Amino acid sequence: MNANIVPASPENISRAAELLRAGRLVAFPTETVYGLAGDATDDRAVARIFAAKGRPRFNPLIVHVPSLAAAEAIGEFDARAHAAARQFWPGPLTLVLRRRAASGVALLACAGLDTVAIRVPAHPVAHALLRQTGRPLAAPSANRSGHVSPTQAAHVAAELGNRVALILDGGACAVGLESTVLDLSGGAPTLLRPGGVTLEELSALLGDIAVAGGDPSAPRAPGQLASHYAPTLPLRLDTTTALPGEALLAFGPETPAGFAEMLNLSESGDLAEAAANLFALLRRLDRPQFTGIAVMPIPERALGRAINDRLRRAAARG
Repeated sequence: MNANIVPASPENISRAAELLRAGRLVAFPTETVYGLAGDATDDRAVARIFAAKGRPRFNPLIVHVPSLAAAEAIGEFDARAHAAARQFWPGPLTLVLRRRAASGVALLACAGLDTVAIRVPAHPVAHALLRQTGRPLAAPSANRSGHVSPTQAAHVAAELGNRVALILDGGACAVGLESTVLDLSGGAPTLLRPGGVTLEELSALLGDIAVAGGDPSAPRAPGQLASHYAPTLPLRLDTTTALPGEALLAFGPETPAGFAEMLNLSESGDLAEAAANLFALLRRLDRPQFTGIAVMPIPERALGRAINDRLRRAAARG
């Protein structure tokens, strides 16, 4: 085990909180993916996050808090935001709201925008860490910018090594995809990034929701860059036949033959299982003996919309 990886015991969570209050970086599990945390009110700590990831500074970070009350001190909530928070928090939903002038959140975490992205994670380790730190935590995925997101502690160590002071090991992430990002800072509710809360669930609560095309050069939320979540090997989508030397990322009970290796996101065709497995299986197939990774079609509905979003960005190699 990497020396930086420690079990997420109460003692180690306390140690992690001390490191965060001292301006250091800590990786921790959430229900979505592992996050790379820094004190969101500390400009230097936030700058260290961007440096550790090699992340463009125009790409805003999500600020994690332990409760709705803590979120209300940072962002301006209207009736829609309160309804969404009551329905989906704690959970895999990020709300983009107008930032309060006295929020205390470093402007760098918001990429200089007048909005802030906030969520309350649904993971006991994340919750305990936020409570003990006593400060909002800026926490993008704990990987190098543009790479496949980490869903296990070992993925974090492989990506960031000694750039992170401590990695709290809370096991594999249950959802396996980043949070849904919903913009409620303006007029119509706008989906900026599909994720663990589906568009169908949001629409049932809030009515019609616009789906942003987004400008990759000026993202309003994480996960909007054109090329993102990318393995080393080229990715070929909606595949039904093999090319020489390709590995297959399959979905469902019926799979094509002729691939050098195959891993199945869900043999039963379960989209939740596929989402939880996506990043871990992409990592397992991203090996130099293959010429590329082919991916079978994924239904464009519910969590399949989020899976396809990640796959399209992973295939758009910059």
